[in-house]
Amino acid sequence: MIAFNGAFHGRTSGTVAVTDNPIIQAPFNKGHEVTFVPLNDIIAVETEIEKGDVAAVIIEGIQGVSGIYMPEATFLQQLATLCNQHGSILILDEIQSGYGRSGAFFAHQWAGIEPDLITMAKGIANGFPMGGVLIAPKFEAKKGMLGTTFGGNHLACAAAIAVLDVLKEESLVDNAKKMGAYLLQELSGINGITAIRGRGLMLGLEFLPEFATLRNRLLFENHIFTGGAKNNVMRLLPPLSISKEEIDSFIAALKEKIE
Repeated sequence: MIAFNGAFHGRTSGTVAVTDNPIIQAPFNKGHEVTFVPLNDIIAVETEIEKGDVAAVIIEGIQGVSGIYMPEATFLQQLATLCNQHGSILILDEIQSGYGRSGAFFAHQWAGIEPDLITMAKGIANGFPMGGVLIAPKFEAKKGMLGTTFGGNHLACAAAIAVLDVLKEESLVDNAKKMGAYLLQELSGINGITAIRGRGLMLGLEFLPEFATLRNRLLFENHIFTGGAKNNVMRLLPPLSISKEEIDSFIAALKEKIE
């Protein structure tokens, strides 16, 4: 398989093997044949895939844990073409970037591609433990193909259907797109931020080293919880229902702490 530098796909055996973090890999996981290549480097992918032994390529819609890094639209389009030409399966991990987070239902849709497999979780049932996978029509689904003790759980499925209803009724994907643009606008120009990455309501803010305690101060002094990532990056993953007023409160608190 081909995976990408900085990737995070999970902590179970197969997903640990395609996660770029040797700390959480056991010797058993290292038995999987995985090659890591730089994100957005189509030449590196082509070099590997032309060897003829690549079963699949796995990539996040937006890299989350590594610090919010986005695959470029052109890169995803070229990647889909390469996989199609060589008979390799293209897997889009949309567990964090899916379900409206980027301002589109799935982040890869911004590139206009159709992967072979799409993995989903997190937002799928709004906090209720659930995961799922979408498969392309070329994979013939049949009874017994997949099985799990809690698969098809009725409560989980009811929660997932309710989430889809609310996303539609409250136009939350569109709200993520609009509020993400507003948040990006308000963040630009704030002193201390050296880089802003991401799309919609999945943003990563890179700060100067002197602001390493910023997340803790926001949490304990303003009760504003933000995510973290490598290299002093603050991950912003607010609810898709966030309002301008809530964004303004965050921006005010952030500016206060920096100043």
